[in-house]
Amino acid sequence: MLSQVLDFYGDFVVLANLFSKKSKSLLGVDISSTSVKVLELSEADGKYKVEAYGSEVLPPNAVVEQSISNDEAVGEAVKKALERSRSSAKRASLAVAGSAVITKHIQMSRGLSDSEMDMQIRSEADQYIPYPLEEVALDWEVQETGEDNTDIVNVLLAACRSETVERRKDAVEYADLEAVVVDIEAYCIERAYPLLKQQMDSDDVEIVAIADVGATMTTLSVLHNGVSIYTREQLFGGKQLTEDIMRRYGLSEEDAVRARKEGTLADDYESEILQPFCTAVVQQVSRSLQFFFSSSQFNEVDYLVLAGGTASIDGLDEMVQEAVGVPTIVANPFAGMGVAQKVNSKVLNEDAASLLVSCGLAMRGFD
Repeated sequence: MLSQVLDFYGDFVVLANLFSKKSKSLLGVDISSTSVKVLELSEADGKYKVEAYGSEVLPPNAVVEQSISNDEAVGEAVKKALERSRSSAKRASLAVAGSAVITKHIQMSRGLSDSEMDMQIRSEADQYIPYPLEEVALDWEVQETGEDNTDIVNVLLAACRSETVERRKDAVEYADLEAVVVDIEAYCIERAYPLLKQQMDSDDVEIVAIADVGATMTTLSVLHNGVSIYTREQLFGGKQLTEDIMRRYGLSEEDAVRARKEGTLADDYESEILQPFCTAVVQQVSRSLQFFFSSSQFNEVDYLVLAGGTASIDGLDEMVQEAVGVPTIVANPFAGMGVAQKVNSKVLNEDAASLLVSCGLAMRGFD
C-alpha cells in the first residue's frame, strides 16, 4: 500500500507494508529478547538460497518483554550482525510480536474503492483499538468474501503502538538499513511453513502446531492447511536453563552460556539440570496444546514442530513426541536450500531452529 514503514494519515501513524507485496530481496532482521539475527535469501525457479546470515547477542535487558528498552545497544547489535553477515542488502523487513498487535476482522462493502475503504476504516478505527489513535500504527488487507453475502468482504485490520514500530525502525536505520516492511511474527512463521512441510514424512497433514521455545517466551502457533488459526504466548523459555546453571555452579550468565555450548559443565549437569528443564519444556508444550484444544473445534494435531534455540537440545523432540503422542520434528527451514560460500554453514545449521521469523521476513521479498 505505502512505500515507507511509517507514514502519516491525518493524526494516525500508519503501519505500512504489512500486507503489501514486494518484488526485491529483503534482509530479514529478527530482534528477539536476547539476540539480533539477520538473514538474506535469493530465489530462482521457486528454490531459495541462503546468501547471508549473521547474529549478535544482545546485552541483558536491551529488550524487555519483547519491547526495546536500550535503543543504542540494539542498534549496535544490528550493525554487528550485519557486518558479520557480509550482506550488501540495504532494505530490511522487521517483525513485531503477536502480543504487541491487535488484529480484528471487520466486514465492509465490496463496492468501496481502496481509498474509500481506507478512509472508512480509519474513521471507525477507535471502535476496534483501545489506544489513543494518535499513538497507533495500523494497516489492513481485504481477505475472502463473506459467506452469506457476495457484496461483503472481510477485512483484516492490524494495529500496534507506533512506538513499537518506530524503535525497531530506528534500530535498523542505525545500521544504515532502510526499513521497508513491518510484519507480525505469526505471519512470518506462516510464510516459512512450506519449508518446514518438506521435512514431514506424510502428505496427509492438515493441522500443524509449531512450538517456538525462545529465550523468555514460548509461542504456540497452529496452522490449518498452511494458514495460521491460533497463536498463544507463554512466559517460559531457555533462559530458565541458563539461570539454573548459574545458580547451581555459581557462574555468570556469559560463562553459563559458554559452558553449556562447549559442554564443559560438571558431570551432574544432565541429570540435575538439563533433564528437569526438558521435562518442564514438555509440560509447557503439552499445556499449550491443551489450551488450543479447549478453545477450538480441534482435538488433535497432525504434526508438531519444535522451534527456537531450545529445540536444538538433543533428544528433546523425542521426549515431546512420546509425551504428546504426535510426530515431532525440529524446525530446519534451510533443509534442501543452497548456501552461499560466504555463509558459515555450521553456524547456520546450529541456529536453524531459531530462524523461522528471520526466514519468513526474508521471504517477504518474493511474495
